[in-house]
Amino acid sequence: MESNTRFMKLLKPAVFIVSLFPLLWLILQVFTAGLGANPIEKILHHMGDWTLNFLMITLTISPFQQMTGLTWPLRLRRMIGLFSFFYATLHVLTYVAIDQFFAWDAIIKDIVKHKRIIVGMVSYILLIPMAITSTNRMVQRLGFKRWQDLHRLIYVAALGGVIHFLWMVKIDIRKPLIYIGILVLLLSFRVVVRLVKRE
Repeated sequence: MESNTRFMKLLKPAVFIVSLFPLLWLILQVFTAGLGANPIEKILHHMGDWTLNFLMITLTISPFQQMTGLTWPLRLRRMIGLFSFFYATLHVLTYVAIDQFFAWDAIIKDIVKHKRIIVGMVSYILLIPMAITSTNRMVQRLGFKRWQDLHRLIYVAALGGVIHFLWMVKIDIRKPLIYIGILVLLLSFRVVVRLVKRE
């Protein structure tokens, strides 16, 4: 038990630091002029990619635990889920503040005009209540059942995220299709597990 506690004390900060690497890499690219001819687009894509990466990792933890019997990944799920919200927030802020310079009229017109932005914004909004209620205190206040039902919004947010990515890509859709394939596998696993439990 003591060794497990020590392991988690070392693992959590290590995972936290590693989860910041995508942001640190981007900052390095800014200072070394490594973002290319369209830096805003590069930043938007980078933050969007890592939002999806962390969402997929979050959704992978439960199946991984069920297949291996290891419980320690579950202790990292909340933090990794919050990192998906963190990168999603940076993605949205890049669009609103850097790309559009807080021109709210233009932002609203852009959102109304493009369904890909509508889906992306809705997906981000769905992540907000999950981030707000991620603490143990909120689990107690809501009750575990209601808290669990609320956090199932991650499935809808993840689906919206990959659709947003697919509709953003104009030529090479291989990368969004990979995310879609991963998401379908993760959701299918959950459906199969539920069906087996009912039998």
